[in-house]
Amino acid sequence: MKFNIKEEHLIIKPYKAEGGVYVREQKGFYQQVRRNIGWLLMMMFIAMPWVQFNGQQAILFDVVSQEFRIFAVTFWPQDFIFLAGVLMAAAFALFFITTWLGRVWCGYVCPQTIWTLAYVWIEHRTEGTRNQRIALDKAPWTMNKISRKSLKHICWLLMSLLTATTFISYFVPVGELYRGLFSFDLSGAVTFWVLFFAVCTHVNAGWMREHLCIHFCPYSRFQSAMFDKNTFMVAYDSKRGENRAPRKRKDDPKALGLGDCVDCNLCVDVCPAGIDIRNGIQYECINCGLCIDACDQTMEKFNYAKGLISYTSEQALAGKETNRFNIKLVSYASLTLIFTALVVFAIDSRIPLEANVIRDRTALYRVNFEGVVENTFTLKILNKSQVPLHFKINVDGLASSEVKLDKKVLIGAGVMQEIPITLAIDGYELKKKITTFNFIIQAIEQPDIILQKSSVFFRN
Repeated sequence: MKFNIKEEHLIIKPYKAEGGVYVREQKGFYQQVRRNIGWLLMMMFIAMPWVQFNGQQAILFDVVSQEFRIFAVTFWPQDFIFLAGVLMAAAFALFFITTWLGRVWCGYVCPQTIWTLAYVWIEHRTEGTRNQRIALDKAPWTMNKISRKSLKHICWLLMSLLTATTFISYFVPVGELYRGLFSFDLSGAVTFWVLFFAVCTHVNAGWMREHLCIHFCPYSRFQSAMFDKNTFMVAYDSKRGENRAPRKRKDDPKALGLGDCVDCNLCVDVCPAGIDIRNGIQYECINCGLCIDACDQTMEKFNYAKGLISYTSEQALAGKETNRFNIKLVSYASLTLIFTALVVFAIDSRIPLEANVIRDRTALYRVNFEGVVENTFTLKILNKSQVPLHFKINVDGLASSEVKLDKKVLIGAGVMQEIPITLAIDGYELKKKITTFNFIIQAIEQPDIILQKSSVFFRN
């Protein structure tokens, strides 16, 4: 058996041409949507640390104090089970979006893409258009080149520093951070992390760019496992576009035996990953839609129908109907809703109070001079709310008991307080040598905050 394989079919082409990716600035519907989303998310990222709630920073992840505050809810290390639930809900949501719309997260919402294209925007303003940037990189080092490159990197570094300080302000109180920054009085640890994230931002968005998405991001590797023939993604209609070749606007493509693709190469020039979508679906594609805007612009100039490159599915390209409610998509959507509902319910029903009972370790019990049996406990109460509260402590399950402490115990917000408690009971009132009972801890200002902790009482 012989195989007739042409030599050019054995050549493995790289995902892009050699050299850097020089992204061309492009206008259009999807570019405007992506830019609006990007600026909105960036402004929210910068503004959120300044938002106040109940007189304090609304979102603050204080690692030193192990206190993680999100508006009216404060989480502690022992609440990390909620983080697991949030991550599971987010994972299924990502699976759902990927199965439905491909890598639309990467194209419109991912911070790496938003910051990369923001850096490209700065690059375009300081060094010129795509062709001017290519010529500038090839030109010898002159004062013009040095000044343009210097201005670009100064702007990049300022944006990197703003990004880093904003990110750190989610972990260090924002007022304290910026006062220390402008007075040059930041601690060594905070200074290190600000500089570290500034360098990371500058390297990622300014230099690595698409390499981080292609070679380091795990999402680009396992996304294909979630794709199917009904997934909407950026794709080129080869049936309509081939054969592709340049032509004049007045030429009849059918008479020349050509498709609608005029081989202008704009879809490659505007791609942040530097790929050619006409070569087929590629995992480097981040579904940003820039090539769609570029192609539609060209189609409009030649009076051809738009949509040669579009958001579509393999089923649609094959002339079949796209099944938008397939079992995999419905399953991911259902699991997302279920885990989201469970997390919301768990957080809503969470009691902002924690307590532990520790018995006196020196003796199980003692008998005082009146012949009454005493058991000593230490009650540790953590007020997990954001306001100081008075707590009253009662005992349930013991007869004729006396709680030897004040009726009200004031505990500050986020404070754990130790309260020594001695219970004194006539031994004849207890039927068993070991009696199980409950401490009842209740907030006076908010009676719905109530907690029971079990312990045991020993008698001789």
